[in-house]
Amino acid sequence: MKSTDPSLKLWGGRFTTKIDPLMDKFNASLPYDYRMYRADLQGTKVYTEGLQKVGLLTPGELENIHKGLRQIDKEWSDGTFEKKPDDEDIHTANERRLGEIIGQNIAGKVHTGRSRNDQVATDMRIYCREVIYDTIFPTIERLIKVLILRAREEIDVLMPGYTHLQRAQPIRWSHWLSCYATYFSEDFDRLKQLVTRLNKSPLGAGALAGHPYMIDREYLAEGLGFQGVIGNSLVAVSDRDFVVEIMFWSTLFMNHLSRFAEDLIIYSTVEFGFVKLAESYSTGSSLMPQKRNPDSLELLRGKSGRVFGQLSGLLMTMKSIPSTYNKDMQEDKEPLFDCLTTVEHCCTIAAGLISTLTVNQENMHKALTVEMLATDLADYLVLKGVPFRETHHISGTCVAFAEKNGLSGIDKITLKQFQNIDPRFEEDVFEVFDFEKSVEKRSSLGGTAKSAIIKQLDALTMQLMNT
Repeated sequence: MKSTDPSLKLWGGRFTTKIDPLMDKFNASLPYDYRMYRADLQGTKVYTEGLQKVGLLTPGELENIHKGLRQIDKEWSDGTFEKKPDDEDIHTANERRLGEIIGQNIAGKVHTGRSRNDQVATDMRIYCREVIYDTIFPTIERLIKVLILRAREEIDVLMPGYTHLQRAQPIRWSHWLSCYATYFSEDFDRLKQLVTRLNKSPLGAGALAGHPYMIDREYLAEGLGFQGVIGNSLVAVSDRDFVVEIMFWSTLFMNHLSRFAEDLIIYSTVEFGFVKLAESYSTGSSLMPQKRNPDSLELLRGKSGRVFGQLSGLLMTMKSIPSTYNKDMQEDKEPLFDCLTTVEHCCTIAAGLISTLTVNQENMHKALTVEMLATDLADYLVLKGVPFRETHHISGTCVAFAEKNGLSGIDKITLKQFQNIDPRFEEDVFEVFDFEKSVEKRSSLGGTAKSAIIKQLDALTMQLMNT
């Protein structure tokens, strides 16, 4: 990279020697922060309106500035913006180009009272808000809708529910779908709460001490769509809690998505055979022609680790830097951008694969073994007035008896044998061994009965409608 004249830098007047070429490259952030170009232009537009309001720009100068900003926006949008070696970041690139368009005498005024410290904090908050509203919210909403739709369509399909990865009790496939729709809906709500906290303006705080020209910070905040002003200028320029919180949120969301993927990886194995991924979300082996690998799911699971690591890295960067702004904080953007992009892509892939996979209802039903009704057997005696702790022991004795005597299941125990274990068993005991009846008994709120699942899906749908 060509060495540059330090006097051409925003900060160059203090320096008398040229910056080291490697340091110039090391210091630059334009290769990744250019994506905030529109937020930066929006911030400058409103900021110059604030300058004109306090008499630091004339109406004619403001009109020329806004005309130049519109041209720069068009250049970025259509890919014709020419980056120069001296462009350290998106702020200097935009300001340099504005000077080329309207002349430096006017362009040089746009930074009056403003520091890149409050400028970058403003850009990042605008950028994050817009990405969340325009991209993250819609992709999560699509995923939730796909899960709800599939759950409604396949509500009659039964499958084993698991604890400790051991068959536990029968549930509906829709109950599993509703489970993750619920997780993702909670994530959606958390993100809405997060946006409320990040949507406050740092603009007008200057480098750290505040603005010297009595600029109206509330006017700036309102013009940029912020819901308030950060009340302490030191905090305004140095706070990156909103970045950390977005990455915290991304980590929790990806944790849920990873568990979702892990379940489906297991269910798609030949050993389970509950679901089959569409070919568009599967890959093959370079050596074994018979293989059909769930790479889409494995990548969802793997990319969660990527997001977790980004959060850890940023926390280590932020934990010991002194107040207020320090250059370390430039390291916030790449992990933030990566987290947001990863969440968007993963969410889109998850919606696609869940909408196209095939459910093998027969294999799911075959996996329902009668021992999974052992709790129902205990419940049978509870309804006859026997304390549950006693019925639990009795049901366990029945399971042990069937195993010891080589019976294929507890439903093969005869009435006489049941009564030898406990005389309170009656002929109606065999009605217990029905998987459909088992799931339908669990009709309380949140349960796996059809009526309970429909209530869950209706509530999730209503939650989406109210967003």
